[in-house]
Amino acid sequence: MPNHDEEDATFELAGLRTLDRRKLILGAGGSAAALAFMVNHPTRASARVSAVPADEDPFTLGVASGDPLPNGVVLWTRLAPRPFEAYGGLSPDRAVEVKWQVSTDENFSTVVRQGTELAHPEYSFSVHVDATGLEPDTVYHYRFATGGHLSPTGRTRTAPAPGADLSELKFAFASCNSFGAGWFTSADHLADEDVDLIFFLGDYIYEYPLVAEQSLRENAPEMPSVLSTSTGSLSRYRLQYAAYRLEPELQRAHQNAPWIVTWDDHEVENDVWGFPDDADHVDEMVQRANAYRAYWEHMPLRRRQMPKGPDARLYRRFDFGQLARFSMLDVRQFRTEPLSGSSIVDSPERRDPTRSMLGRQQEAWFLDGLRSSPTQWNVAAQGVLMSLLDTDPGEERAFSNGGWDAYQASQQRVMDTVTQHEVDNFVVLTGDIHRNYALSMLADFDDLESPRVGSEFAVTSMTSGGDGTDSNAGLEDRLRSNPHLAWGSLQRGYARGRLTPDRLEIDYREVRYVQRKGAPVDTSRSFVVEAGRPGLEDA
Repeated sequence: MPNHDEEDATFELAGLRTLDRRKLILGAGGSAAALAFMVNHPTRASARVSAVPADEDPFTLGVASGDPLPNGVVLWTRLAPRPFEAYGGLSPDRAVEVKWQVSTDENFSTVVRQGTELAHPEYSFSVHVDATGLEPDTVYHYRFATGGHLSPTGRTRTAPAPGADLSELKFAFASCNSFGAGWFTSADHLADEDVDLIFFLGDYIYEYPLVAEQSLRENAPEMPSVLSTSTGSLSRYRLQYAAYRLEPELQRAHQNAPWIVTWDDHEVENDVWGFPDDADHVDEMVQRANAYRAYWEHMPLRRRQMPKGPDARLYRRFDFGQLARFSMLDVRQFRTEPLSGSSIVDSPERRDPTRSMLGRQQEAWFLDGLRSSPTQWNVAAQGVLMSLLDTDPGEERAFSNGGWDAYQASQQRVMDTVTQHEVDNFVVLTGDIHRNYALSMLADFDDLESPRVGSEFAVTSMTSGGDGTDSNAGLEDRLRSNPHLAWGSLQRGYARGRLTPDRLEIDYREVRYVQRKGAPVDTSRSFVVEAGRPGLEDA
């Protein structure tokens, strides 16, 4: 029996929306097959299994899929009829049986895979189905059911077969969801994009209190009192994810396509780094363990990626036929202690070869993956700017302490690997900085005349920072000081990509306001990278 200490149960009662059960059944098509799927039957594990309340929707947090492979994909949901109560309003002593189905059509007339999982209270009743036995490069639809309730339907897609000759891959990438900074309008538009997959590059949540009086949202509703403190405990992180996952725009975006995710710092706390596991950092390691556990519980990740206390392996790679290799990086868990100050100058400490952004093991894995890649394109998807960015408008050079510039030796080892091993078509996708940046990557950032060896596309925030702007004095200074920086913008939004054997096309999709609802989206700037020609050009 799980241990139900205060860490797991410090919740308060709060209201939540409910869903009309009759509408739910009719929404499933009203068919006998759908109704049969929704009804749980006793199993040999029934002695430890309970049912969800018949009159309360357990799927308030939606569904998601992620980490597509050629033969399968992760399907996710979390049962929470009352998300702001302990265990989502379910019994802390019993698991709940959940059925799942995968179909080639959205009406589920052709179900190709189905099964049953137990949602356990120890994992906040989250469900992580590794749906295997699927066909490569195929669109599927999926859903869950329990206790007479049917979940929303999600759309997903498997990766192509190894070595497949893929003609096109369509994707989007986004980052930085500050709940209090604005409405998730960008996510609503992201849900309507015709893409095969979505990369989320960190800061899915922020650790700050969710209080209407502190929100930039126009007409922000009152929030449950349990959200009025910062995160730290496991129970409080779970509440934060519940608040985000209740947002209908985010739910729609997750239902549109499989997501491949990584974290940045705010999933734990601002500017988190790889604290050593010693007596001086016990509190930090406990908080990190809580944050990592809650992250896994709320993301479409496989069971093998479940953290072990404060340790997790989130870095991984995905090959899409012969076309592209995507390396997902973790730029927070293993990084060396930052230098002091938010801005740093060039110094021996910045160039110290023992300082690492990725840690020894992850860096070796990443560089080996670049050297041995069998694909035409090689993409790193990660949280902070990899290219040099001089932030001083004068004669001196200054750098952000949060990005790869603060770990110059790590930065240069990547560029040396790309250059010396002639890595094909190197591209970096980046989040974190709440700005759109398009940059050409150089063989040696100490020599701004050195050859181009890659391209980096940094995407702005979905909401963080509130309403944006096209430019400001700081951005103009950066454009003058960094000749490899082709363009920048401080608006909000996401980016969309189309990859073929011959070229990569990137569209920056921006919304002009997020503090009030209803902003349209438009393409503010487009770039192209031609295969075999490092660096970017205007489309």
